[in-house]
Amino acid sequence: MKIIDAHLHFCPGEPGYFSDIAVAAGHENTEEHLRSEYKRLGIVGGIVMGNGGLELSDHDKYPEYLRYCIGLDSMYLRDSGGNIPESAWLLVEKHLQRDNCVGIKLYAGYNPFYITDPMYGPCYELAKAYKKPVAVHTGETAGIGAILKYSHPLTLDEAAVLHPDVNFVMCHYGNPWLQDAACVLAKNENVSADLSGLLEGRNIPDEYFRENRGYTDYLMTWIKYMGDYSRLMFGTDWPLANLEDYIGFTERLIPEKYHEAVFSGNAGRIYGLPW
Repeated sequence: MKIIDAHLHFCPGEPGYFSDIAVAAGHENTEEHLRSEYKRLGIVGGIVMGNGGLELSDHDKYPEYLRYCIGLDSMYLRDSGGNIPESAWLLVEKHLQRDNCVGIKLYAGYNPFYITDPMYGPCYELAKAYKKPVAVHTGETAGIGAILKYSHPLTLDEAAVLHPDVNFVMCHYGNPWLQDAACVLAKNENVSADLSGLLEGRNIPDEYFRENRGYTDYLMTWIKYMGDYSRLMFGTDWPLANLEDYIGFTERLIPEKYHEAVFSGNAGRIYGLPW
């Protein structure tokens, strides 16, 4: 089965957070290791949710099997004061003109602004013009510095209504606000979701489903409630979780007849991928 990882982070060799969580998940935070694991598991490519700056040179490091969403993360917006200069949007546009840049990533929660804030207006204009999605962090955040009211999936509902010609991706299925996430997805046809970031570290799928039955049953209930498997995408949030475990987890989570779509077909269509 062909697999596309619709949500990962790529900071190889950097000490600290990403390297530490890679080790905890049974991986190494290197490009060589990622390439090897992708090949072993049948993952033909992935989409990097870009961290860091907006300079074009900050995103020249991706190997040929990866595409990226240009991210406006907290490292960039930390001192913005709620204003994004025109120069930033000019750089975002230059990224969107690249074939290997497949969208924009907004870090709701990590940035203390609602995604409907006027400062994000040019984001949606560019996404519409270049016909590339806007991926939005939703749900729980890593660390204590973020503010969760901004990352609640219901905030994506308003953005989807205000910008009906923009395709949005709800990252992490709004976890743990699964009921609200399902309602937003069911209501708005211009919203899809990736299933990344639902596991952390090492997890044997059979044991996980047995020991966390309440959560997995709840998750499957609200995925089924949403009902449209053509708008769900496999993703791992690598290096947060073990890749092989995550494949097994998703195989259990999604009915088999939808595996091909969820594991690769949907991401290929939504992000316009060549694989």
